[in-house]
Amino acid sequence: MKRDTHLVVLLLLVIGCSLASLTVWKVLVSRDRALEEVDVHGLNLTQALTTYSEGIVRQSSLLLLGLVERLETEGSGPAQLQRLSALIDRQELLMPQLRGITIYDNQGRWLMSSNQSIMAGGNSSDRTYFIHHRGDPSREIYIGPPIKSHSNQEWVITVSQRVNGPHGEFAGVVVVTLGVKNFLQLFGQLDVGQEGAIGLSYTDGTLLVRYPFREQDMGRNFSKSPIFAKYLVDQSVGTASFTSSLDGVARLYAFRRSDQLPLITIVALGKREALAVWRTEALLSAVVVTGLLGLTGLIGWFLILGIRRRIKAEDQLREIQQQLLSSNRQLELLAMRDALTGLANRRCFDQSLAMEARRAQRESTTLALLMLDIDYFKRFNDSLGHVAGDACLQTFSKIFEACVKRSSDLVARYGGEEFGIIMPDTNSHGAAVVAQLILDRLKQENIPHNSSPFGRLSVSIGIVTASGSQLDNVQGLIEAADHALYRAKALGRNQFVRG
Repeated sequence: MKRDTHLVVLLLLVIGCSLASLTVWKVLVSRDRALEEVDVHGLNLTQALTTYSEGIVRQSSLLLLGLVERLETEGSGPAQLQRLSALIDRQELLMPQLRGITIYDNQGRWLMSSNQSIMAGGNSSDRTYFIHHRGDPSREIYIGPPIKSHSNQEWVITVSQRVNGPHGEFAGVVVVTLGVKNFLQLFGQLDVGQEGAIGLSYTDGTLLVRYPFREQDMGRNFSKSPIFAKYLVDQSVGTASFTSSLDGVARLYAFRRSDQLPLITIVALGKREALAVWRTEALLSAVVVTGLLGLTGLIGWFLILGIRRRIKAEDQLREIQQQLLSSNRQLELLAMRDALTGLANRRCFDQSLAMEARRAQRESTTLALLMLDIDYFKRFNDSLGHVAGDACLQTFSKIFEACVKRSSDLVARYGGEEFGIIMPDTNSHGAAVVAQLILDRLKQENIPHNSSPFGRLSVSIGIVTASGSQLDNVQGLIEAADHALYRAKALGRNQFVRG
């Protein structure tokens, strides 16, 4: 009858675990798939936006190159400026993103502008792009941070190039201004949800354009943000998940660094929105499976109640028997354990060593034995008292157990401040690795011991390995490990010696 109860419980557990595991697996897989689709979608958007941004800057660069070449070869007289103005008028029809082209002399004074609302005599020597070109002889284009236009207070991005005089001296700057509004119109046509965001930044973290637009974010530097600090330093393209430092919204980020320009495109989709469909499906699956589990459990419960009515007396007797067995196991365990440290005691150590020696002989493997002794422990006890000494032994016991990874290994308190570690199927190198790990861990713990030359608690370790006929004399194995331990102490302690 008891077996029938177990079979019913087992059947219920199998059904319940199978349904729950299958549901959890399905939910997790569908979540991963949803996140992968979001990542792929975000990376595709970054590729398209990067190509778009590179195209605009490339067009601006070509326009700047032509204008600078004409200024340097033909000069900046009225006639030459008039021809350049006509050329710019034709170019503006081909670039709807263009907000204006302005030419400045070496003092930042306006020479010509396609934006007629800018009055002659204006000066932009305080602008970032002008300061950059005035101090940098490079002929490379410069993409400046977003600024407000003097003419209409519209936010623009500048692409500029230096103009040199006949002898290579600084002669002025030609600036192409691109309207941030045009970028926002394009970004706004992309579906990134209500919590999504699109950003175009400089490689140093300066924000150029962000959708949705927030004026307080323009020109802000985000080089200290998690996505810059953890990802964009080493990667040119990838995905990440962070909570935005701007508005506190958790988003899934896809980023791509331009191969040709110092620009980074970031597309962020709201994590809550991205997983909305998945959450609905997961909730529906959970409701259905919960209902099935509840119905199955109810049926099983009625079956178990019927069986239990017949075997109540047997259960009571079995419970008493189990209590007796449990008490015996606890007594046996207490007889094999050290009361202070919870480690195996000397009796358990001796029995285990003899058993492992026979097994190593039978299986032709190597047995390693480590004997450990806490350095200057008597001084520690004398200076801090036995309570601190007991706490020290307990701490060392935990460290030794943490450094021994295999379940077949045994850590035992051999006596006083001496410990032993039995490591079956372990050669000398493997035992040395464990010994060094113990020394490193104690150094890391840095438990103060003012009476020790090291200023902290340390341990000396003797290592011995044996195989074949060497395992006939178990006591000799212990003595060899003790001898190696004494050599470690004689050599200055806080080290291990192989016997």
